[in-house]
Amino acid sequence: MKYSNFFSPTLLALIGLCNVQPAYAAVSLDRTRVIFIGSEKSVSLNISNQNTELPYLAQAWIENEEGQKITHPLVVLPPIQRLEPGSTSQVKIQGLPQLSALPQDRESLFYFNLREIPPRSDKPNTLQIALQTRVKLFYRPLAIARQQGLGEAPWQEKLILKQQHGRYQINNPTPYYVTLIDASKNIKSNSEKEFKPLMIAPNGNADLGVSVKALGLKPVLTYVNDYGGRPQILFDCTANTCTASPVAEKR
Repeated sequence: MKYSNFFSPTLLALIGLCNVQPAYAAVSLDRTRVIFIGSEKSVSLNISNQNTELPYLAQAWIENEEGQKITHPLVVLPPIQRLEPGSTSQVKIQGLPQLSALPQDRESLFYFNLREIPPRSDKPNTLQIALQTRVKLFYRPLAIARQQGLGEAPWQEKLILKQQHGRYQINNPTPYYVTLIDASKNIKSNSEKEFKPLMIAPNGNADLGVSVKALGLKPVLTYVNDYGGRPQILFDCTANTCTASPVAEKR
């Protein structure tokens, strides 16, 4: 089976008249984010070929926070493999000794990339697009890795909102990255049109992108947890500061 050259998910140019096939992802990943705990030597991810008729190649690599491809302190094994129709396999993210040079008091951000390479089409004038999955990969040092079953409130509930010049500023006092995907004035209302999903770095601050008028004094934020879930945090505001209410998390 021959494989054609592949393109990035963003098509840069179309030359000539092509028969463009509908783009459906064949190679899929079993999660939407990866957590690499400092005590682990490696993390295995499940991948599958959803196409039951054609084999695909699966190419995987890691990028740093700036989007540059890297080979340390984390590496993907194997970097490329063949998936038979309807089959499943694994890729392993292997930790290297350079992990010890990363900050051990807060998370570090990387990106895991998985690209499918389709077999060459037998049809003339056909443009094939290789789809790519890119998910966040967090290195979480052992010193801040939480043990399951301790009943601790999610660290996202430590977020603090501050009112400044009629807008909400958000402070993340934790050593973890926090991804926010929704902001509304109450649990049942839709997300405010002004809001755009954002990620706040450990011990970082950011403009929430929404006015105090739009969210009111009991704003609700939705975040993404380690498992891809989307819990909500209800805030109570006193003076110019808003903190999570005692019944912060709603599924």
